[in-house]
Amino acid sequence: MQTLGETAVGKTITVRRLHGEGAVKRRIMDMGITKGVEIHVRKVAPLGDPVEVTVRGYELSLRKEDAQMVEVE
Repeated sequence: MQTLGETAVGKTITVRRLHGEGAVKRRIMDMGITKGVEIHVRKVAPLGDPVEVTVRGYELSLRKEDAQMVEVE
């Protein structure tokens, strides 16, 4: 299993599944990260947090903790 937090900069991946529960999972889905959507990893901060991605045509920064909940392929 690979997560969004482990994906290398410059890669485009597809979301397989969202882990987590309740409000955290809902917040990730509200940002447009849902099963089947493509995500392009643009940048990762020097210490690995946050991760900057492009999803559904807009740029988004995610905490590494949240990015680890997104299973990708």
